[in-house]
Amino acid sequence: MSVERLYKYLDADGGLMMLYYGTLMFTNATQLNDPFDCHPAYIDIPKDAIPHYRGLPSKVVSEVEYNKRLNQRDKAYICSLSKVHDSILMWSYYSKHTGVCIGLDMEKTRKYYNRMIGLIIGCHEYEVQYRDIIDRHDTTNDSHLFATKAIEWKHEQEVRLVSYDPSPEYMRLLPGQDEKDGPIPWKTIRAFLDIGGECFESVYLGVNISKKDKEKVIKVAHKCNPDIKIYQMTIDPKAFRLKEELVN
Repeated sequence: MSVERLYKYLDADGGLMMLYYGTLMFTNATQLNDPFDCHPAYIDIPKDAIPHYRGLPSKVVSEVEYNKRLNQRDKAYICSLSKVHDSILMWSYYSKHTGVCIGLDMEKTRKYYNRMIGLIIGCHEYEVQYRDIIDRHDTTNDSHLFATKAIEWKHEQEVRLVSYDPSPEYMRLLPGQDEKDGPIPWKTIRAFLDIGGECFESVYLGVNISKKDKEKVIKVAHKCNPDIKIYQMTIDPKAFRLKEELVN
């Protein structure tokens, strides 16, 4: 699978941060909003997939393989993107259409993440599969664990970038994260990958974005990439859908 354009929905502040710093944010697989997402219940190794180790009973080997995959899950970091920029539900998630959607030129973006980020070179790119049952037919495949979601999320049309065990140089604290209440759990720390301004192909402004946020986003977006396209999302009066209008 190779998608030419992918999109990131954000609130206005998140969009400003992404454009200002020129980054992709990765979240630990255990910290996603949906409690079913990347759940250990998906890890169920079929008997015919259990490797044979001399002198070890299959039950022990199965437990070792399970723990290996559980450890892999703990060290996986995910960047969630979408194939669409005009989903009414996705826009609604971000402050009632007051946010932004950032379009990425994936051919240019891949040049930045196809290098050493963590212990494994580059990112794995998975198109999420949506199901109405938990299907364990191929739990030895990483995409099954990291890119399977409930059918209710089908409208997201999500594509995920997955990186394993990012190096400390990519880890940054979010605003408000400090140790005043005790040590910061390492899984809550995000990983950020720097990408070039040329990767930012477009910005879509929410129907209800404030004038102040709109001006800020346009200013930062043009500083990030002078050739970026800016669109204002509008309501189609003839149908339940969104339309975009190019902002001069």
